[in-house]
Formats: sequence, structure tokens, C-alpha cells
Amino acid sequence: MIVEDAVSPKAGYASPIPVRRTHLGDALASEWTKIRSVRSTMWTLGVMLVLVIGVGALTAASRTDSIYVDDPLSGAFAGLVLGQVCIVTLGVLVVTSEYSTGMVRTTFTACPQRVRVLAAKGIVFFGLAFGLTAVAATLAALINYAAVSTEEPPIVYDGDPVDMPHYHEYGSESVTTGDWLGATVGASLYVALLGLLAVGVGALLRHTAGAITTMLGFLLLPLVIGVFVQASGSQDLAENLIEYSPLNGLASLYGIPMEGSADNGWTLLILLAAVTAAVLGFAASVMSKRDV
Repeated sequence: MIVEDAVSPKAGYASPIPVRRTHLGDALASEWTKIRSVRSTMWTLGVMLVLVIGVGALTAASRTDSIYVDDPLSGAFAGLVLGQVCIVTLGVLVVTSEYSTGMVRTTFTACPQRVRVLAAKGIVFFGLAFGLTAVAATLAALINYAAVSTEEPPIVYDGDPVDMPHYHEYGSESVTTGDWLGATVGASLYVALLGLLAVGVGALLRHTAGAITTMLGFLLLPLVIGVFVQASGSQDLAENLIEYSPLNGLASLYGIPMEGSADNGWTLLILLAAVTAAVLGFAASVMSKRDV
């Protein structure tokens, strides 16, 4: 007679550590830890701050009593043109550095939802880039505004100022709230969006040099081609290329457009946001289908 022992099934292993589902907040914390712990972040953002504030201060110091520009805040533009290259470079490195070291495999193992990883990278980078760019752009604008405000008005003969095509009333009334918003918030959003676009390009190409080269081409080629086309006689095409170039969008926010109206600055900002969203959406779709 065979007697079967009644053995109760063993209970599954229960971890003493509470287990919960991961969410976007965990990915954000991970990306913040990564971006603030690498030296490339310190170098690129440090150089950006030096360029934007330093070049802005040099522009303010180079003003003379005989030269007055319509928009006192425009002196900060040159520094931000250089500083945006640093932001774009860091945006690329946020993604491609993990591919070059192979750490992206660890990232995707810890968080298999790749769209969530890309979203976390974009959110953390955009917040950091916008915040620091806003600080630098505001300081540069304040320095230039203070330099202009302390200048003496032009010499007056017979009640009329010396012939100065860019002369208008000195003082705080010459700069409106819209001018300040464009030169600080608008310009910072524009540069941060360029950096976010670089994140998307980096996710698509997965190659640092290729992604940076692509972004530099995006920044410079429309303007350069527009200048050459203009010289060849195709005026309408040249005007469109220059007007919709990224550099002109930034210049328009400072009230000094190379082509078109200064009021187009916010429109070009919205256009850049749409392009950035499209590239990031395409990058997310491609990432979710790749092996790595």
C-alpha cells in the first residue's frame, strides 16, 4: 500500500524590501543623478555661462557716447549665439555618451520603457538648460541695459540731436516689458529648445560627432545658404531662408532680426517647438523598435 505524503506547496519567496512599480519619477531621479555627476555637464554649462555673461559684458563695455543702439538689450545676443553651441553639445552628449560607453544597455535593463527614458532625459535636460540660460541671459541683458542707461545723450545743436539714425529717448521708457520677456524668457526658451532638439537628434543618430555636426548644420546652413542665394539673385528664396533660420529666430527675440519683423520672434519660437516635438516623437518611435 502506497501512502502519499500530503505536502503543502511551498509559498513563493517574499522580499522583505517593499517592491513597487517604477514610474517616471524614478527615471527623472536617475537622469538627474547622471547629468549632474559627469564632468561634461560642468564644462559645457560653465563655458556657456562664461560666454554669455562675458561677451555680454564686453559688448556693454565697448559702447561709446557716440553710438547708441535702439534696443539696449541686444548686446546680450552675441554671447547667446556662442552659448547655444554649448547647450546643443550637451544635449547631444546626454544621449550619445551612454551609447559610446555601452551604459545604455544598463539603462534599458533598469527601465525597459525606452520612451520613458527619453522623456526623462528631455525633461531633466530642458529644465537645467532653460534655468541656467535664463540666469545668464538676464545678467547679460541687465549689464547692457545698465551700460546704456549711464551714457550721456548725444550732443544737441539748435535743439536737434546730432544725426544718429538709431537715436531715441534714453531711460527705462525705451525698453518695454515685451523687450525684457523676449531677451530673457523667450531667448532662454529658444536656446533650451535647440538643446532639446539635440537630444532627439542624438537619440536618432547615437553618434556624438555626427549628431553635433548635424545640429551645427541646422544652426548655420540656412543662414549661410541664404546669403549665397541672395548674392546669386534669388531674393525671395534668400529672404525665406534667412527669416526662418534658427539664428534669425533668436535675433528676432532681441528685436534685431536679420530678415522679417521683430514680432516674428515668438512665432519662430513656436515653430522650433513644433519641429523639436516632431523629432523627439520620431526618436521615441525608433528607440522603441531597436535592439539597443
